[in-house]
Amino acid sequence: ATIQIPKWISELDHDNRCVGHEFDRSVFTETISSQWNLICSQGQLANASQTIFMLGILIGNVLFGSLADKFGRRGPLVIAVLIQLVTGVATAFAPWFWLFCFLRFLTALATGGTMLTSFVLIMEIIGVKWRELLSVIYQIPFNLGHLTLPVFAYFIRDWRHLQLALSIPSILLISYYWLVPESPRWLIAVGKIDKATKILTKAAEMNKMPTDGIGKNIDSAMKSKTDDAPMSRGNIVDLVRTPNMRIKTLVMFVCGIAFFGVAQYIGHMSGDIFTNVAISAAITLPGTVLGIYCMKAWGRKYTLIASNALCGVSILAIAFVPEGNAVVVVVLASSGMIGMSISFPTVYLYAGEIYPTVVRNIGMGTSSMIARIGSMLAPFVVGAISLATWLPPVIFGTVPIVGALLTFLLPETKGAPLPETIEDGENFGKKSQIASTEDVENGK
Repeated sequence: ATIQIPKWISELDHDNRCVGHEFDRSVFTETISSQWNLICSQGQLANASQTIFMLGILIGNVLFGSLADKFGRRGPLVIAVLIQLVTGVATAFAPWFWLFCFLRFLTALATGGTMLTSFVLIMEIIGVKWRELLSVIYQIPFNLGHLTLPVFAYFIRDWRHLQLALSIPSILLISYYWLVPESPRWLIAVGKIDKATKILTKAAEMNKMPTDGIGKNIDSAMKSKTDDAPMSRGNIVDLVRTPNMRIKTLVMFVCGIAFFGVAQYIGHMSGDIFTNVAISAAITLPGTVLGIYCMKAWGRKYTLIASNALCGVSILAIAFVPEGNAVVVVVLASSGMIGMSISFPTVYLYAGEIYPTVVRNIGMGTSSMIARIGSMLAPFVVGAISLATWLPPVIFGTVPIVGALLTFLLPETKGAPLPETIEDGENFGKKSQIASTEDVENGK
């Protein structure tokens, strides 16, 4: 019997339209497309590799979020750093395309873990008054990385050399094993009081602060809970098990999708690749810093509403700009980038303050996971420009506006203590909502 090979499979290895082609190496001397001949029938594989990478971050957010809630923040963070370093360097030596994709997937998996776990760990260690500053300072290295990437790429035009240059610095992060402590808040939440006391005492001594009140403060915090027993460890179902938590989770999803979707759309706009990336990075840096003032002045809720609205309206307006008005499009896109750069650190901080300790990593990880779907779908939405030029900006402009409207359902978290249990998370914001309802009914 003869085995018939499907036509679409045979075309992956042979396409008459691509015989005798030559790659343009004026911008990059070697890319994955030129390395593995990803053109014609295999042209979509380059985009697929990026989708696989975003899928890795998506899964890494949830995987390491769950591990961090079960086993602590520090251990999963260090493991993620090691995986990121090893697979990042190994990717530069991948001899086959699908091995390249697999290694990139593992790198992304670890990157998703480092991003999420490190933020939650730091937020649980610092005091309430430093949260706004933390959420912005945490984003600045991302902005700087975004800004330096086109500089590296401009001088390093071979993808393998660029991959090495971007991966090797991760070796410095191994120092986390010795420098980063476990989260005392997580230790207390799961009943490991002695370990939490030891870490807090060491921190107080390093900062030359009194230590005699640490035990008393921990006891007071434990007594304020509804149950003196160690808190049960949450799971992903708890994010949607109760009505209030469902609303919070939905809003985090929509706001996250808006951010990554708009970021991908702006990144696909025409122009010089080095200039476009550099300009977008230069815009996000002041926008991120501006977020500090906005969160202090307006709180998390209204900062997120305003920034999402600014982003959405700006991108949506691009759909109504006549062809040939490139300057207007750039101004609107820049305005959208500013709104987006304010929105991202705000929604990250907001999510960390809304979700209780026992599911904080899972909550933020799952929200980030769903948000990454926006970045995975973005290239296909951008491709819809072949159907109608107005379609991509309408889609990417509408989502942030929906996120802004849904944020009205959330409570303000500025200056509030972090919720610890699922019950805390469910009740968080209910009193203020009830009070507001009563005020309306009483005509206040």
